[in-house]
Amino acid sequence: MQQLDALAWLVVVTFLVGALVEPRASHAGRWLSTAAWLLFAAFWALLVPHFALVQLSYVEGILSALAVPACGYAGYLTLRGRESLLVLARAVGVMGLVYLPATTLAVVRVPLVELVTRQVEWSIAAVGYTPEVVTEAGVRNVFVFRSGERIDRSVEILLACTGLGSMAIFAGLVTAVRAPLASKLRALAVTLPVIWVLNVARNVFITLAYGHQWLQVRPALVLWLFGADHPDLVSFLLADRVIAQTLSVVVVVGLLLAVSRELPELRLVIGDLLEVTTGSDYQFGTLDESVRADGGRREDD
Repeated sequence: MQQLDALAWLVVVTFLVGALVEPRASHAGRWLSTAAWLLFAAFWALLVPHFALVQLSYVEGILSALAVPACGYAGYLTLRGRESLLVLARAVGVMGLVYLPATTLAVVRVPLVELVTRQVEWSIAAVGYTPEVVTEAGVRNVFVFRSGERIDRSVEILLACTGLGSMAIFAGLVTAVRAPLASKLRALAVTLPVIWVLNVARNVFITLAYGHQWLQVRPALVLWLFGADHPDLVSFLLADRVIAQTLSVVVVVGLLLAVSRELPELRLVIGDLLEVTTGSDYQFGTLDESVRADGGRREDD
């Protein structure tokens, strides 16, 4: 995965440099943004087998596969002069700048993971359960379910369990658009805490559902669908890979639509996202509010 980390940093740096260069040299900025989109497509293509075959995540595997042609199409539209996609390029650069340090720097990752673990531990205790929390590899992040002295099951809180990815999405989108600072701060003040709280609840559900085997539904079918072989994994696969990940996508989309009311500038970005994923052109706005191609508000002269 070290090669993927290096590619991810290259993608982020290329997006950010393109965003910095574009206002002064639009042609060079457009070419850099196009290159960044193509690199981003390669990054998602390399992640497809990891999500589908290693993580056994159909949702993430499918989304990664869809991201490959979407990023390629975004690069094509950028090269053709679609200025609004430069806003989305800035957003992706900021997203990476928020998320990548935690993936590559233990000094960032470990405290964040342990903080989420503590909050999940408190929440689990609040609903009447007390699994043991142990330290592995110097990180206190593993919930253990025992039968006497024997460990039956364990759940490890990883960086992907912190909600940082979803928070990075909103930080990138809100930062990238040109809007009043007060509106941006209000949008972040609403979305980031909501994502954090829902993410803790998600971890509580997955931990308890797997630890206590709440979702042992059609084990043979579930194991066959995911290519797994241990019956205990059925509850985990259904809780995490199906229920939690599907709801996470719904929550992100719902929050994005809600935030667009506070920041109408985001409607342009949403339209671009829909276009690169569906190939159809979408226009969002009202008679009273409209946005420029650079993501800012259009004001009447």
